[in-house]
Amino acid sequence: MAAQKQSKALKIVLGLFPAAQCVVGVLFALCGIALIVLSGMQLWSGIAPGDMATSARLDTVLEGLAVMTVALAALELGQTIIEEEVLREVHMSAPTRVRRFLSRFMVVLVVALTIEALVLVFRYSHEAPENLIYAATVAFAAASLMVAWGVFIHLNRSAEELEPEGMRRAKAEDKRMT
Repeated sequence: MAAQKQSKALKIVLGLFPAAQCVVGVLFALCGIALIVLSGMQLWSGIAPGDMATSARLDTVLEGLAVMTVALAALELGQTIIEEEVLREVHMSAPTRVRRFLSRFMVVLVVALTIEALVLVFRYSHEAPENLIYAATVAFAAASLMVAWGVFIHLNRSAEELEPEGMRRAKAEDKRMT
């Protein structure tokens, strides 16, 4: 009898995780939308008629681009959390699932860091060339993440070969989701 009560309590607690993950995914999406609005406002202030130097306009537009990149990352992360954790009810022990989840996240992260590095290069090359080392550090971090991600995928492939049924289930689930 006590084991049944523990089992029920455990099921209730485990049932809270998808709800909490759904809330987190929605909050990421809302943050992404808010950042899109702010980026649009920033873009408008950079291109709106008025007394503003061309270099200041360029900086404002580039800042808007950086904010938009973070917005994209937030939206993609929210979508990934909802799709992988809530809709699919993924158990992250399967190598195929882990690779897919991390790959989606890493794409967004590497792209965001790369765009941020470009924005920093443009800004620092005009304003403070002595700070270009910081832009180079961000670019190096993005490149390092890309290499590490490639190594992870390479090493993860051998784990997938040990579990071919996991790949078949993932592909079948993909067909059902689309």
